[in-house]
Amino acid sequence: MFELTLQLAVILFFVALVAGFIDAIAGGGGLLTIPALMWAGLPPAAALGTNKLQACGGSFFASLYFVRKGMVDLPSIKLSLLCAFIGASIGTILVQMIDAKLLEVVLPFLILAIGCYFLFSKKISEQDRQQILTPSVFAFTAALVVGFYDGFFGPGTGSFFALAFVSLAGFGLAKATAHAKLLNFATNIASLIFFLIGGQVSVVLGLIMLVGQAVGATLGSRLVVTKGVKIIKPLVVVMSLGMSGKLLWSQYM
Repeated sequence: MFELTLQLAVILFFVALVAGFIDAIAGGGGLLTIPALMWAGLPPAAALGTNKLQACGGSFFASLYFVRKGMVDLPSIKLSLLCAFIGASIGTILVQMIDAKLLEVVLPFLILAIGCYFLFSKKISEQDRQQILTPSVFAFTAALVVGFYDGFFGPGTGSFFALAFVSLAGFGLAKATAHAKLLNFATNIASLIFFLIGGQVSVVLGLIMLVGQAVGATLGSRLVVTKGVKIIKPLVVVMSLGMSGKLLWSQYM
C-alpha cells in the first residue's frame, strides 16, 4: 500500500535529481526512478505514469538550457517533434493491448549495440558530418519510430534519439544530445497525457520528483555544454551496459 511520507518524499527527490543529471547527458535515468517508485509501493502502471510526470521536468529544463545556449535549431526539428509526439501517443495506446514480451527479449541487445557503437565508433566527435537523411525524412522515420518505442516501452529512449542524430542526421555528439532531449520531452508529454487519462499518475509525488529532475537536468546539461564528448561518450557506454545488464537480469535471473 502506497503512503507518501516526508522521508519517502526526500529519498525520491534525490533519486530523481541523480536520474535527471544522468538523463541530461546519456539517458537511462528511468533505471533509477522506476524501481524506486515501485519500491515505494506504487503498482507498476502507476510507477510508469508517475515516472513520466517527473521525467517531463528533467527533459523540459534540460531542453530549455540547450535552447538558451543556442545548441538547438528549433525550426529544423519542428516536424520531428510532432512525429515523436504522435509516435509516443500511438505506442502508449498500443502497449495496453499488445504483449511486449518480444521487445523485452530483444531490447537488451539493442541497447548493448548502442553502447558498443559509442565505444568503438571513430565517427563520433563534436563536429557535424554529412547527413544521411533530410530533416523531413528523419522526422517520419527515426523520430516517429523512436517516439513510438518510448510510448510502448521506454528504456534508453534518449540514447536511441542521440544515436539517430549522430548516425543519420550527421550531428556532433553534444548537438545530438541537445536535440535528443527535446524529442524526449515531446514523447514524455505524449505518454503522460494518456497515463493521466487512465488515472495512473501519483501527481503529488510526481511533482516532488519533477523538482529533483529539474535540478539534476540543469546540472547535467551544463556538463554537456562544457565537456561535450569527453563526458557524454563514456556515460552513454556505462548506461547502455547498465541498462542491458538490468534488463537481462530481470528476464533470466
